Amino acid sequence: MDGTAIIAILAITGVASVLLFAMKGLLDQVPDVIDSAGKARDAWHRFKRSELPPRADDQEPPMAA
Repeated sequence: MDGTAIIAILAITGVASVLLFAMKGLLDQVPDVIDSAGKARDAWHRFKRSELPPRADDQEPPMAA
């Protein structure tokens, strides 16, 4: 029974260690995901801005001869 308790404690700490390692890996990726989302948003705004028709100038175009 004493050996079983030691095995259970080692198993629990091993699982906790793996979970913490996985969580750290996920949390390390969060800043990169946020940066990528910002870049995608900026690119989308540039794309949408390019679809707007050009502004009319105050001058008329030259007449054809």
